[in-house]
Amino acid sequence: MCWNGTAQISPPGLGAAHSASWFAAGIRQDIDSAGNWQSVSYAGFGRKSNPTNYSPFYKPEIFVVNQEFYHTFHKNWQYSVAISYRRQDEYQDSYPFEREDPGIVQEFRLYSRLSYVYKRSRIKLVPTVRQDIRTFFNPDFSTANEVFQLRSRFRMQLTVNLTKTANHKLITSAEQLFSASQERNEKMGTFNYRESRFCFYYSYSPSRIPVVINFGYMNNLIGNQKPYSVHYLAVDLIIQNPFGSK
Repeated sequence: MCWNGTAQISPPGLGAAHSASWFAAGIRQDIDSAGNWQSVSYAGFGRKSNPTNYSPFYKPEIFVVNQEFYHTFHKNWQYSVAISYRRQDEYQDSYPFEREDPGIVQEFRLYSRLSYVYKRSRIKLVPTVRQDIRTFFNPDFSTANEVFQLRSRFRMQLTVNLTKTANHKLITSAEQLFSASQERNEKMGTFNYRESRFCFYYSYSPSRIPVVINFGYMNNLIGNQKPYSVHYLAVDLIIQNPFGSK
């Protein structure tokens, strides 16, 4: 994708498991003739293993629909605003890891990013700050056990063009997440570090087809007292400007 768009659709965190998989398909559309405004829409789903096996496709875990708008307001600065709906399967933490009751949690999320883009001929370095506001509901839209969450995310992403035409890229990133949650009938919890996410992607953009195909790996390092890793395989496909350039 062009430099002021998203590079790939990173997997969401899927909780306790050994491994997980993520697939997403999206559309990136320029909104204005200068390319300063962009829309990115995508839908994705994830599956994961039990903590006792290693199959990343073993059981369903999440479905996501996401809409984000990007605005480049300076040569090196960009912000975005987004809304997201997520439907996530919930499982017990102990064997045989059956579904919770209720077994589905619905989430509505609002978030915003602020990014600084440092770019040279073959590399791009992008530090990003992101703030999430998350609300949760049961399948019937009654209040879930976790009612509300504030989450802050800090990411550093490096993109390296492997060719002069930028058809082949390597993308790596490190992101740390901090959050505070409010349980039902309780006060807001403390704001603490929760997890880190480390991604490595190969990105391919065919010369004659307006698509971007990304293949990646993510290590989700969860917790700080006794941290554990979940290993993700990820694939996403992004169609560029299907409604024509403005």
